[in-house]
Amino acid sequence: MREMKDSGVEWIGEIPADWNIGKTLYALSMPITDGPHETPELFDEGIPFVSAEAVSCGNGHIDFEHIRGFISQDFYEECCKKYIPEMHDIYMIKSGATTGKVAIVETQKLFTIWSPLAVFRTNPKKCFYEYLYYFIQSDAYQKQIENKWTYGTQQNIGMRTLEKLMICFPSIDQQINIADYLDIKCSKIDEIIEKQQVIIEKLKEYKLSIITEAVTKGLNPDVEMKDSGNIEIGKIPSISRPTKLKYLCNTQGRIGFKGYTTTDLVDEGEGAYTLGASHLNNGKIDLTDPVFISWEKYYESPEIMVKQNDILIVQRGSTIGKVAIVDKNYGEVTINPSLVLINKIHIDSKYLLYALSARYIANYINLIGTTTAIPMINQKQINDLVVIVPPDSIQISVVKYLDDKCGKIDANILKKQKLIEKLQEYKKSLIYEVVTGKKEHSC
Repeated sequence: MREMKDSGVEWIGEIPADWNIGKTLYALSMPITDGPHETPELFDEGIPFVSAEAVSCGNGHIDFEHIRGFISQDFYEECCKKYIPEMHDIYMIKSGATTGKVAIVETQKLFTIWSPLAVFRTNPKKCFYEYLYYFIQSDAYQKQIENKWTYGTQQNIGMRTLEKLMICFPSIDQQINIADYLDIKCSKIDEIIEKQQVIIEKLKEYKLSIITEAVTKGLNPDVEMKDSGNIEIGKIPSISRPTKLKYLCNTQGRIGFKGYTTTDLVDEGEGAYTLGASHLNNGKIDLTDPVFISWEKYYESPEIMVKQNDILIVQRGSTIGKVAIVDKNYGEVTINPSLVLINKIHIDSKYLLYALSARYIANYINLIGTTTAIPMINQKQINDLVVIVPPDSIQISVVKYLDDKCGKIDANILKKQKLIEKLQEYKKSLIYEVVTGKKEHSC
């Protein structure tokens, strides 16, 4: 059992007696820096321009599939006056919802970064880059970050503040040994997580296929069929009719001049729920992180007051086309500009929810929604979505069938997601225990 001592830092706790503790800056060969703060002109080709998305999506690596775009040679040369990427630099997101996420530079290809990323470049005589990469991910560091967050329009942490955060300093040999050990252990955990995520995606695809088949072909394989007039939909039951959404319901978004700002947001009990895209989860309303708007703003727009059995559809942002039904009475509820409210529905609401979830509708929305910088579908395009409408009795049968089938698939997905969460928690705990010396290890 190794001898331990108090680190003097709340979130680090006890460390081995032969380890040191010091500021992050001591581990670096240069002060923490970032990319340019001005927004460049982006092109379809050129030099990759990396921002927070490429770090948050890369699982420790830079994901060049999620870059902001491409910049010109002239702008790149301006960026180089401040910072030139090098192998083994560490990038940490320093603002926004994913603050604290990290990635290592593992390529010599030409690229540059934007200001939401902080650059850590280690001094190899003092700190092994991969050890620092793991330490930044640990609660020993992340809790220090959370304690120093400041808030403007979003959470963020300054580079000079990051330099003052404390880290553990075992010997360089120990740091390398720790990094090697965590590479082996974490890669095994990540491999299991990836396999579970592949299964989840297959289950989601299977669910989508079941929904699409049920709402376009019905449940009776012997029913007489007819041409739908839509190549992607193909044939439909002769008793069903293709109908534009606007003939089945009313759709209403938040009118521009009735928009609101953060000053209209209030605390719980002082206003109504206001829903956005993040509150739509797996076809239902998710109020895990509720947002409230002032009563004045709520009553200003009675046309978008949300009621039970209404449907909501995302019309802008990365999740356009996502739908959810208001499955119960939540009280006073309205929507933000990212959603369109579907109400006064003339067919079964749950059937319409499933119909709007069909693959051909998702494909159409993705096709027309990605023609702008921010993915968007307007209210007219939503109104013109084609729904296959069978008789009322068939709608009820389809809903019952899909509730049963999708419920079982969702339960299976939830089990996989809980397993992933447990693995992620184990990985997080393992990193913390090892980089603070509480857990002895060997490769």
